[in-house]
Amino acid sequence: MSPPVAPWTGKPASKTSSWMAPCVNGQAAARTEFALPPQSKLRMSGMTASTTNYLWSLQDVLGQGATASVFKARNKRSGELVAVKVFNLMSYNRPHEVQMREFEMLRKLNHSTIVKLYAVEELPSKQKVLVMEYCSGGSLLSLLEEAENAFGLPETEFLTVLQCVVQGMNHLRENGVVHRDIKPGNIMRQVGEDGKSVYKLTDFGAARELEDDEKFMSIYGTEEYLHPDMYERAVLRHHHQKSYGVNVDLWSIGVTFYHAATGSLPFTPFEGPRRNKPTMFKITTEKPMGAIAGIQRVEGGPIEWSYHLPHSCQLSQGLQVQLSPVLAGILEADQESCWGFDQFFTATTDILQRQPVHLFSLQQAMAHTIYIHHYNTVSVFFEEVASQTGMGVQQQHLLYLGHDLSLEGTMKVVNLPRTSPTQPLLLLSYEPDANICLPFREPETPVIPSRFDVMADYNFSKVIVGVVHQYLKIVQLLHTHRELLLQGYHSYMMRLRRECGESIHSIDKITIRLQSCLNIQHRIQTIDHHSTENQGSDDHSQKLQLVHEHLPIYTASIQEFQNRLDQLQIEQAKLAETLANDKSCKKMEMLVQKITAIHQHYRKDRVTGKLAYNDEQIHKFEKIHLSSHIKRVKSLLRDDCVQRYKELLASIRTWSSVLQEMQTRLHDFSSFSTGLLTDLEMSEQRQNKVLDRVLFSLQSRRAEQQPGFPPRDQMVSRMHHLKEEMEILVRELQCNNNIIQSLGAVNPAAALEPSLTRPSTL
Repeated sequence: MSPPVAPWTGKPASKTSSWMAPCVNGQAAARTEFALPPQSKLRMSGMTASTTNYLWSLQDVLGQGATASVFKARNKRSGELVAVKVFNLMSYNRPHEVQMREFEMLRKLNHSTIVKLYAVEELPSKQKVLVMEYCSGGSLLSLLEEAENAFGLPETEFLTVLQCVVQGMNHLRENGVVHRDIKPGNIMRQVGEDGKSVYKLTDFGAARELEDDEKFMSIYGTEEYLHPDMYERAVLRHHHQKSYGVNVDLWSIGVTFYHAATGSLPFTPFEGPRRNKPTMFKITTEKPMGAIAGIQRVEGGPIEWSYHLPHSCQLSQGLQVQLSPVLAGILEADQESCWGFDQFFTATTDILQRQPVHLFSLQQAMAHTIYIHHYNTVSVFFEEVASQTGMGVQQQHLLYLGHDLSLEGTMKVVNLPRTSPTQPLLLLSYEPDANICLPFREPETPVIPSRFDVMADYNFSKVIVGVVHQYLKIVQLLHTHRELLLQGYHSYMMRLRRECGESIHSIDKITIRLQSCLNIQHRIQTIDHHSTENQGSDDHSQKLQLVHEHLPIYTASIQEFQNRLDQLQIEQAKLAETLANDKSCKKMEMLVQKITAIHQHYRKDRVTGKLAYNDEQIHKFEKIHLSSHIKRVKSLLRDDCVQRYKELLASIRTWSSVLQEMQTRLHDFSSFSTGLLTDLEMSEQRQNKVLDRVLFSLQSRRAEQQPGFPPRDQMVSRMHHLKEEMEILVRELQCNNNIIQSLGAVNPAAALEPSLTRPSTL
C-alpha cells in the first residue's frame, strides 16, 4: 500500500507511483507496490540489467508501479540517457490485449507533450522493456514535493503545466484516447537548455481508445485523483452498474491542476484521504455546485467548502479569477453536469491566449495582474483594471519607468510596454484610497511534537520546511512592495515637481501679457483723458491691477509646494537607503537553510529507525534548535519586516494625502491660468482697438486745427511712431520676465484655492 497522507496537509507522503489494476468480476484488484521478484534479479547481472542496446543500474529507479518499474538507462553505443520501463512477471497475468495496449498507444501518439517511445526490447528473461524519452526534471509530483512548492507552483510554471497538459490531452482526444490515470506522478518534466520546462504525459498502461460517446466499465487510476463513481466501486468496493466516459479524465485533471496551484489536494477528510475513505467519498459526491475544494478539519466535523483557491496559493488574483470557473466546471461528480472536453479546451485555451499585464497600485499598495487578450483595446484594459482594483476608469493614471504613460482608448493591448512583477505599470488614483492592507496572510504552523518520535519529527520537519519557504516568499514580497512603493512615490513627486515648473512658466506668460495690457491702458489714458473711448477704463485698470497683485501669491504658493516636495523626497531617500541596507531576506534565507539541514538530518534518522543513545541525544538537540529557528522566523517576519512595512505604509498615507491635495490645486491653477491668459489676450486685443480709435480721433482733431498739413500723412506718421514705441516696450517686458519673483513674500496659505476665480470682465 502507498504511504498515508500527512494529516495536517492532505498531501501524499511519498513519491511512490501506484495504480489500480483492472477490475475483475466487477471488483478492482488490490493495489500493490512493484518490487522486482527474486527470479527477475537472478536473470540480471549483479546490480545492473541490460537489453540488446541499453544498460542500467537497478539503483537508478525513476518510478514504480504494480506491473512495472522505470529506470534511468543509457544507450550502449552513444551513452544517450533514456528511461526504460521493465514489466514484471505480474504484468503477464493480464489479458494479452491489455499487455499490448501501452505499446500500441505510444506508437500511435506523437506530440511534444507526450513522452516518446524509442523502442521495445526484451531482457534475457523475455520480459518486455519499453525504451522511452528520459525527462531530466522528474515528475510534476516530485516538483510539488520540493519545499519551495509546498503551497503551489509559481505562476509562470503553473501556466506551463496548464499549457502542456491541455496540449497533451487535446492530442489524446484527437486520437480517440482516454488516459484514465492522470495525476502529477504521470506528468514528467523535461528541462531545456534555456531552463524552461516542458511537461509530458506518460504511463499509458491504463489508456485505451475511446470516442466521446463511448463508455467503459474497467477501473484504473489513483485514489486521490479518481472520479467519485470509479472511487465508489474501486476503493469502497460498492458494486454498481455505472459506466464511464472520457470525462473521467477531466476530474483527474481538475484535481491535478488544483494540486499544482496550491500544493494540496482539493478534497481532504480529517487524517487524510487514505485513512478516511468513506468521508473522502462523501466530500466528493456531496460537494455543492461550483465548489472546488472541501476540507474536514476535525474528526467527524463539518466539511468546509471553498469556491476559490486559498490565500496561500502563489497564483495572482487575476489568474485565479480565470482558473476557478474551469476547476468548478470539471470537478463535478455528476457526469451529466461535468464539462465536456470541448468546453474545457475552449476555456483553457482562452486563458492561455491572454496576455498578463503587471500593475502596482500605489494608493492600495497592492500588486495586480490583468489577464487580457492582446487584440483588446486599452479601453477594455481600463475596464478590467477597474474591475480588479475597484478604481474607476476616470480616476486611473499610469506611470511607467518614472514617466506618464498616456494611452489612447483605441490603442491595442499588444502595444503596451512589457511588464513584470518587479517592473510593473504604476497605477495612480485621483481619489484617496484608505483601504490599505497587508498583501499576505501568515501561514499556519503545526505544533512541534513534544515527545521523541523519529517518524513524527521527520513528518513535522518536512511540513515546516515548506512553511518557512512560504515565510521567505512573504519577506521577499514585502521587500519588493517596499521597493515599488518608494520608486512609485518618487515618480509621483517628480511628476508634481514638473507640474510646479509648468505653473511657474504659466505665471511668467501671464505676467508678460498682463504688463502689456497695463502699459496699453496707461498709454490710452495718457493720450486722451477726455475721450469717450476712455470711459470706464479706471474700472478696467483696477481689475488688471488686482490680477497683478495676486500673481506673487500664486508664485509663493507654488514655491511652497516645491519646498514641501523637497522635504518629502528627503524622507523618501532616507527610507530607500534603509531598504537598501535591509538584510531581512538574507537572514530568512539562512534560517531556511538551517531548518532544511535539520530536516535532512531527520530524514537520515527515519531511514535508520531505532537510534543509538548518542544519536538520540543529537536528535533531541536538533529539535531544540528547530524550535528556536521557527521562533526566529516568526519574529523576523512580525517584528522586523512587517513593522518596517507598516511604518512605510504610515509614511505613504501622509505622502498620498499631501500629494493628492497638491495635485488637485495644481490642476485647478492650470485651468485658472489657462482661462486667465485667454482673457488677457482678448483684453489686449480690445485695448489695441480702443487705442487705434483714440489715435484716429486725435489725429482727426489735430488735422482740423492745422489745415495746411495733409490729415492722412499726419495720421500715418503718428501710427509709425506709436508702433516703434510699442516694440521698444515689448522688448523691455521680455527682459523682465522674472519681475514676479522680485516681489515681496506673501502668505501662501490663501493661494491656489480650488475656488479661485479669475476676473471675468477683463
